[in-house]
Amino acid sequence: MNINNLVRENILKLKPYTSARESHLNGILLDANENSLGSVVELNGLELNRYPDPNQNKIREKLSQLLSLPKENLFFGVGSDEIIDLLIKIFCNPSEDEVIICEPTYGMYKVCCDINNVRVCNVLLDLQYDIDLLKIKNAINNKTKIIFLCSPNNPTGNLLSKEKIIELTKLNVIVVVDEAYIDFANDEGLIKHAVELSNLVVTRTFSKAWGLAGVRAGFSVASSEITNLLFKVKLPYNINKLTSDVILNALNNFEKRNLFVNKIIEERKRIENELNNIPFVLKILPSDSNFISFKVEKPKEVFSYLESKGIIIRDRSNQYNFSGYLRVSIGTTYENDRFINELKNFKG
Repeated sequence: MNINNLVRENILKLKPYTSARESHLNGILLDANENSLGSVVELNGLELNRYPDPNQNKIREKLSQLLSLPKENLFFGVGSDEIIDLLIKIFCNPSEDEVIICEPTYGMYKVCCDINNVRVCNVLLDLQYDIDLLKIKNAINNKTKIIFLCSPNNPTGNLLSKEKIIELTKLNVIVVVDEAYIDFANDEGLIKHAVELSNLVVTRTFSKAWGLAGVRAGFSVASSEITNLLFKVKLPYNINKLTSDVILNALNNFEKRNLFVNKIIEERKRIENELNNIPFVLKILPSDSNFISFKVEKPKEVFSYLESKGIIIRDRSNQYNFSGYLRVSIGTTYENDRFINELKNFKG
């Protein structure tokens, strides 16, 4: 597939800003109007008075080794949210083009489209909260540029059908699969396919399994053509030196990340068993993520009761195709015990 046929014409013609650090990271650097005397803050030996590497070389090289993927297919963003926004900017003409999302799903896809004045076509997931191929194919028209999918899906928690996703890549659209929660599923995800398929983009984050939500870092795996477009439109220094340093340290500590994942999965199974024993819990959705969504008769009352006890979960009962559902993240053993005990005490 020729990706350029889907890219906005002005993006193809765009001459990106060339930053000083694009070509020189070392030497007597008198080219960027930095403060050559140093920084008022000294931290980890980093030269914070100098701009960071706009090409993200060190973290891309380290991640490519960990994932056994070419560096040329990797891009880092300020969380995966930045990547979602950039993809809309690259492929969607404001007030002209369309994006398909499959509700219930992550709300930022629609928010980013609304900010960019791009129409959203909502195709509901099927009764098993999986992709409805026929409905998506029927919804596609000559203005459709991107399909956003979340797998494991938020807020339902389940993996979407890999076979159906691959089937969608045969269409003349960009397919973006958000794998923020893939670390908690017994599945390798679609990153290998994203290298091979020109119109497939997979995004992942360091916010969940890696425990780095406060750092705001995510990455994408895509064809070199799409990756080059992301570099073309991003702000020059979107990943700062502090973030890069933290990500490098994280990638060197894969064992601890695995310990976190195993403990969260263990607690997830325990919470699911506990929820099964609570009479007013009507349904529990199987989860491949670090949260569980469950259905109750009075979601707002249950939410408010838990909130009054200092236990904050998410009320997702107002989302499309998700009436009655609450979502609880997997916490520490103590936090999970408090949640279950207070939930059992609800007398609505």
